[in-house]
Amino acid sequence: MLSGILLFNQKGENLIFRSFRTDCRPRLADVFRIQVISNAQVRSPILTLGSTTFSHVKHDNIYVVAVTKGNANAALVFEFLGRLVQLGRSYFGKFDEEAVKNNFVLVYELLDEILDFGYPQNTETDTLKMYITTEGVKSERAMEDSSKITMQATGALSWRRADIKYRKNEAFVDVIEDVNLLMSSSGTVLRADVAGQIVMRAYLSGTPECKFGLNDRLTLGEDNVLSEQRGNQKGTKATKAAAGSVSLEDCQFHQCVKLGKFEADRIISFIPPDGEFELMRYRATENVNLPFKVHAIVNEIGKTKVEYSIAIRANYGPKLFATNVVVRIPVPLNTAKISERTSQGKAKYEPEGNNIVWKIPRFTGQSEYVLSAEAELSSMTNQKAWSRPPLSLSFSLLMFTSSGLLVRYLKVFEKSNYSSVKWVRYMTRAGNYEIRYV
Repeated sequence: MLSGILLFNQKGENLIFRSFRTDCRPRLADVFRIQVISNAQVRSPILTLGSTTFSHVKHDNIYVVAVTKGNANAALVFEFLGRLVQLGRSYFGKFDEEAVKNNFVLVYELLDEILDFGYPQNTETDTLKMYITTEGVKSERAMEDSSKITMQATGALSWRRADIKYRKNEAFVDVIEDVNLLMSSSGTVLRADVAGQIVMRAYLSGTPECKFGLNDRLTLGEDNVLSEQRGNQKGTKATKAAAGSVSLEDCQFHQCVKLGKFEADRIISFIPPDGEFELMRYRATENVNLPFKVHAIVNEIGKTKVEYSIAIRANYGPKLFATNVVVRIPVPLNTAKISERTSQGKAKYEPEGNNIVWKIPRFTGQSEYVLSAEAELSSMTNQKAWSRPPLSLSFSLLMFTSSGLLVRYLKVFEKSNYSSVKWVRYMTRAGNYEIRYV
C-alpha cells in the first residue's frame, strides 16, 4: 500500500528515504521539499501530484511522509504515521531530528520490520522491543524466547506476553469524563456534551479474561453497528435517547475488546495488556447531568460601575464534594478597582487576565454559594461597549458521571483461578464549562 517512507528536517534535508516499491524514486524527495516544505501556502497534510500522493505529519522538528500511488486508504496511512511516531518516541525518548540522526540504522531496521512490501505489519512496541533493541542487536533473552516472540508477533495477543506474574493481582478501572457546557443568559442549555474515556491499569498474572458490564439501559445508535479497524475499533452515532437511559456516541475500543459480545449483551470482554491502557473512549450528548447550576446577574451602572451577583449550586448528592472549583468572571478592560464578598472560598481580581477568580477548595453537594462584587471603571476617551464574555468553571468531582455511565461489575477469569482485587473510580472534570451573563 505504501510505496515509501521519507523523513525530513525543517530545512528540507532528507534524513530517511526507504522505498518499498520500484515506483518510489529518490527524485520524489525533491518534489516534496519544493512543493510542501518550501511552499508556505500549503496547509493540507495531503498533496496529490499526478498519480503520486504525499501524506505527511509534522512532529517536533521533522516531517514524516508516506508516499503512495493510486487510491490508498488515507485513514490507514495516517494511523500508521501516528504509530511510527509513537514507536520512535518509545525507542528514542524523543522523535526529532537529533534522535533520527543518532539512530538512523535502527530507524531503517524498524521500518523493515513494521512494513512488508509497503503493507503495515505489527507495530506493537512491547513486541518489537523483545527482539529489536535500541542498539539494533538481538539480546540473548530474545534469542532464547524466539518461539514466544513468533507467537506474539503473529498470534491474536500481540499486546500481551504469556509469562507475566504478580504477587498481588489487581485491576483498576477509571471512568474519566470531561463535561462541556454553554448556557445562555436565560438558563437555556445551548450545548452540552461529555467526552469520556475508560482507563484501566491491569496488574494480573497469566492471560486473564476480564469482563465488566455497563448500564442495563445503554444505547449505541439507531442500527447499533460496530466496525473493527486495525488498532482502532469504532461505534456508530447514537439517536435520541429515552429519559433515564445512557446514550453513547463515537465509541472507540482498544483492539483487545471482543466486539461481538459487547454488541450482543453490553458486556466488555477482553484479555488486557499489561499495565495502563485506554480501554474505551466515547462521547455523550443526550441526558447530560450537569454538576453545577450557575445564575449570573451583571448590571452596568452608567459608565463607572458594574455590579455582579453570581450564585452557584451543586446538583450532585450531599455525600459527594467537588475539589479545586475555580470560577473565572470576566470584567471590563478599563476596570480600576474590585471589591468582592463571598459566602465560601476566596475571590481575587487578576488584572492580567481581566478576571475575578473565585476559588472554592471544597464544594459539598446540594450546597449553594454566592459571590457579590463591584467593579469601578476608569474613564476612557474611546470607550467601546463591553462584549460581556461568558464566565467559566473548572472543577474535579469524584464518584460522579455526567453521562450516567456506570460499571455494574468487573470479573477476572484465569486458568489458575487466583483471586484478584478490583477497583472502580469515577471522575468528572470541567471541559469548556461556560455560562453567559444575564
